[in-house]
Amino acid sequence: MSAQGSYTGEGHSDREFETLVEQHYGPLYRFALSLTRTETDACDLTQETFRVWATKGHQLENRARAKGWLYTTLHRLFLESRRRHVRFPHLELDEAAGEIPNVDPDVVNRLDGQQIVALLGRVDAQFRAPVALFYLEDTSYNDIAEILEIPMGTVKSRIARGLAQLKQLLVKDTANVADNPEAIP
Repeated sequence: MSAQGSYTGEGHSDREFETLVEQHYGPLYRFALSLTRTETDACDLTQETFRVWATKGHQLENRARAKGWLYTTLHRLFLESRRRHVRFPHLELDEAAGEIPNVDPDVVNRLDGQQIVALLGRVDAQFRAPVALFYLEDTSYNDIAEILEIPMGTVKSRIARGLAQLKQLLVKDTANVADNPEAIP
């Protein structure tokens, strides 16, 4: 392969990309495993690194630097995922149960679609889309993850947190109606 060649992109061969993967997948995976400490996360991180290469690798002028580029990209992706994890920690629904207020089922049954959509509009934006896709559009976790370009665990966590916010809003609005009957949630 020439210094001017590329592994992917317009006019470049798939074989060059396959060769790059064959040469670097194992070492990159081991590096990712040392960072993530889980096989699944290491595999995802390594694959994401090659996906980034497939879309941006053609920008690297000196092909001799491909290895360094791949390691740098993998490390940056890892750091980005850690920052995202700190900002939006993954919680299973039963772990977040303490955060979810109890709501009287009769109150929920009296709500109409417009009231629910209005309440959903007050939920934080990062949680609104997964909740709306799951409950209003009947979209699977996998499809939501693909649509929003986030991991499936994050989808589940955001749905759980979105439901918690929705229930808190409902409890708050119900309390306001009890105090002031003219106010309608």
